[in-house]
Amino acid sequence: MSTPDHSPLGKDTVYPSRYDPRQLFSIARADKRAELGIAEVLPFHGVDIWNAYELSWLDLRGKPVVAIAEFRIPAASAHIIESKSLKLYLNGFSQERIADVATLTDTLTHDLSAAAGAVVGVTLRGLDADAHAICALQGQLLDQLELEIDHYGPPDASLLQADSEAPAVEETVLSHLLRSNCPVTGQPDWGSVQIRYRGAPIDHAGLLRYLVSFRHHDEFHEQCVERIFVDLSHRCAPQQLSVYARYTRRGGLDINPFRSSVPDIPENPRTSRQ
Repeated sequence: MSTPDHSPLGKDTVYPSRYDPRQLFSIARADKRAELGIAEVLPFHGVDIWNAYELSWLDLRGKPVVAIAEFRIPAASAHIIESKSLKLYLNGFSQERIADVATLTDTLTHDLSAAAGAVVGVTLRGLDADAHAICALQGQLLDQLELEIDHYGPPDASLLQADSEAPAVEETVLSHLLRSNCPVTGQPDWGSVQIRYRGAPIDHAGLLRYLVSFRHHDEFHEQCVERIFVDLSHRCAPQQLSVYARYTRRGGLDINPFRSSVPDIPENPRTSRQ
């Protein structure tokens, strides 16, 4: 089975110390996408960018090596990879002797691509501070708006409004108030979300209320971002739209889904909460 309740989430687990690709647990994207009315032809392009901060292995002399890994899983892949299973899988390298970074990269690429059902991009980096410097997401911050909020779930797309009579605008807005919950464990997922669009101006107060309405919502990171993209598309009909969420890490992993109406390759900026 590939449903979340069959995953390692929320269960007592023995952490492996040897390589075992069977640890990877795939969850089909199709079921949640069907809830949103997303058919086989996707209404967006995109990628899920994972950063893994707890990756270590042994060189051929038995000396530990550490690195930070970046994984790019295409939004068009058939499956997401459940995060705890990925942590278990990565921990399995901790006592494996591996010839070099290229060998490990090839192994990761093969196993993650098989689990996702699409080619996964893998990049391993050393701990050079400049390569992992903290950056600020760009955009007009919505969080300083003075407004009353009393709805915290479920997500309410009716809060989204755009002024179709006004001239089209092109803007980037940002909020750090995104919070949702793991659908299996109920643990909170905290994130920042950047929205770029071109089209009728979107009401900022309604948009912020909408984002806050995820606060008691149970869904994986990737599914939340796709819900935001679909709701904005249906309610506000922008000519162009992208939604990029940067979630805080859990278990040494952070997940950062990006969805866009046009092909784009997002950067991977490490934010202050990551």
